[in-house]
Amino acid sequence: MAVDSNLSSPLGPPACEKDAKALRFIEEMTRNADVVQQNLLAEILRRNAETEYLRRFNLGGATDRETFKSKLPIITYEDLQPEIQRIADGDRSPILSSHPISEFLTSSGTSAGERKLMPTIKEELDRRQLLYSLLMPVMNLYVPGLDKGKGMYFLFVKSETKTPGGLPARPVLTSYYKSEHFRSRPYDPYNVYTSPNEAILCPDSFQSMYTQMLCGLLDRLSVLRVGAVFASGLLRAIRFLQLNWSRFAHDIESGCLDSEITDSSIRECMSGILKPDPELAEFIRQECESDNWEQIITRIWPNTKYLDVIVTGAMAQYIPTLEYYSGGLPMACTMYASSECYFGLNLNPMSKPSEVSYTIMPNMAYFEFIPLGGTKAVELVDVKIGKEYELVVTTYAGLCRYRVGDILRVTGFHNSAPQFHFVRRKNVLLSIDSDKTDESELQKAVENASKLLHEECGSRVAEYTSYADTSTIPGHYVLYWELLVRDAARHPSHETLTRCCLEMEESLNSVYRQCRVADNSVGPLEIRVVKNGTFEELMDYAISRGASINQYKVPRCVNFTPIVELLDSRVVSAHFSPALPHWTPERRRR
Repeated sequence: MAVDSNLSSPLGPPACEKDAKALRFIEEMTRNADVVQQNLLAEILRRNAETEYLRRFNLGGATDRETFKSKLPIITYEDLQPEIQRIADGDRSPILSSHPISEFLTSSGTSAGERKLMPTIKEELDRRQLLYSLLMPVMNLYVPGLDKGKGMYFLFVKSETKTPGGLPARPVLTSYYKSEHFRSRPYDPYNVYTSPNEAILCPDSFQSMYTQMLCGLLDRLSVLRVGAVFASGLLRAIRFLQLNWSRFAHDIESGCLDSEITDSSIRECMSGILKPDPELAEFIRQECESDNWEQIITRIWPNTKYLDVIVTGAMAQYIPTLEYYSGGLPMACTMYASSECYFGLNLNPMSKPSEVSYTIMPNMAYFEFIPLGGTKAVELVDVKIGKEYELVVTTYAGLCRYRVGDILRVTGFHNSAPQFHFVRRKNVLLSIDSDKTDESELQKAVENASKLLHEECGSRVAEYTSYADTSTIPGHYVLYWELLVRDAARHPSHETLTRCCLEMEESLNSVYRQCRVADNSVGPLEIRVVKNGTFEELMDYAISRGASINQYKVPRCVNFTPIVELLDSRVVSAHFSPALPHWTPERRRR
């Protein structure tokens, strides 16, 4: 489509008039970031002035930033938990928001071992949809012709439950995929997926993945981009293909859907899609039966221009494996979002993963930033390039000066809106997928397993560290244990150590256990027992690299290759969890 030259954007020439409008909106918001933030906070405070939470701080109708920041404290989830619990239990009075809380979005972060519940209101779906609508206009600046094909995205709904008061509690993407915004989205040639809605919305993860992969294979020459939410999710899809390619080939050759796919809506949908194609079936067999899966993505989907996955933060560990399977295709990280709110987008989506920066959109929420090591929060437009900050948000749904827990580094500005590199989640030690395990949780899990060890054979864990092993698909937690064995005749048996693996898994938070049980996105936990003296060697190595012997502490997580290699060279036995830990969608009552 020819685009009026008057519609050109400083970001680049838009692909169509709809894109031009979206790019103008980005320019308008980022040029006027401070005014947008000032007006947005005033609107939130006016709207929620009569809520129980804001009345507590005697704002007296004030909507300016100075009064707001002087009277309201910066808070954590634990500070707000009593109010959230009341809403969850059915209290419909305006506690946090003047608009009714429509549902809770369950965070991948946890409190007391359970997912955090983030309140949201119906109009937040419109705000999230607005950010989604800006992604392709930006991508079209860098990758032309995306309207000529499809995206093969592996998208899934996850388990949800209801609070005692009857409100849904579910992950933010499950909420979005089940909404009318997604299910009844208008046709957009730039956003056509190979996966039918029936497959995306199927709650059975096997049937959903099977159908989505099958559709991607059937439409392989139309695929221009391949994606999942996280890098780990795309690797699980590749592993699924490795395990099931012969079944796909059989379905495609016969034109009949595998009998294990029992979901009626999927079967009805696929009856109009799946037709016998012996030539495609033979192609899949030839490509997949070999042990060499290098560049498998571009071999099966040869027109793929890029991968659309998050590879920042903990997901960076998957970059080498994705490069192997894709032959080095670019990896686009398009947006930055959480259960609390959606934050911004990447205006240079084809940048290297190590250089990804997200531009905060000032219309999404009111943002403040606490300098690392400091206490006083600064405004969005006042952050300094090169400095690291912890993100604080105030939302329409009633979160006020809430610490999200993300650590960001300022890399630059687009107009007056800052651009950030995601550094890490605060206090997270181990992460494979959406799981996040901090040091205190890991310590508790080791203590519980060590008690079991002591009860069964009198031994204890003398020292330990951990490692997120992503060489397997799915990845899994590895614990390196050095044991204190008091009686050589009662040396811990393999059976005892496997029970210790399961005891640790039972002790970890509900997000980890859901990843293990329902999502199959984390593999069985592994304990590798190392020789006595290994952790002394670890200390010697650290000191040889400049660590102070007086200040040295055993790292509770390692990822530096020489240290992992040292530990692995001292392993005397390895043990895996023999079963799945207990998990149900229902939350434990406090």
